[in-house]
Amino acid sequence: MSASTRDFTHENLTAVEDSAPKFGFAGIQEARFATEDLDATQTGVSYHRVMAGKRQAFAHRHDAAEEVYIVLAGTGRLKLDDAIIDVRPLDAIRIAPGVTRQFEAGPEQLEFVAVGARHPGDGEILKDWWID
Repeated sequence: MSASTRDFTHENLTAVEDSAPKFGFAGIQEARFATEDLDATQTGVSYHRVMAGKRQAFAHRHDAAEEVYIVLAGTGRLKLDDAIIDVRPLDAIRIAPGVTRQFEAGPEQLEFVAVGARHPGDGEILKDWWID
């Protein structure tokens, strides 16, 4: 249950609706976009889980938003344009506007949080971007 006042909002990220099933991605990932649940007006916040051995269903990039991703649990890889980096718990990765990104989980589930300035409508989804 969330708590809200004019000065703060409190919400558990696992209580936020998982958007992945409504787009057919339930067996691949979870995506919980908490911005509205937190009544945030200037900050985007989301919690993600990528199932073990899976890659996010699509890549994305922003024209204006800089984002910071914080790995909470698991290991995996992150493709950033033409670079691929290994990630592990408590890694923080800042990604500039214009950089395409997509996560891949290692042998266990990969969990991370994304935080950045909110720019409604700023974002492009790229399917079939990370080709082995």
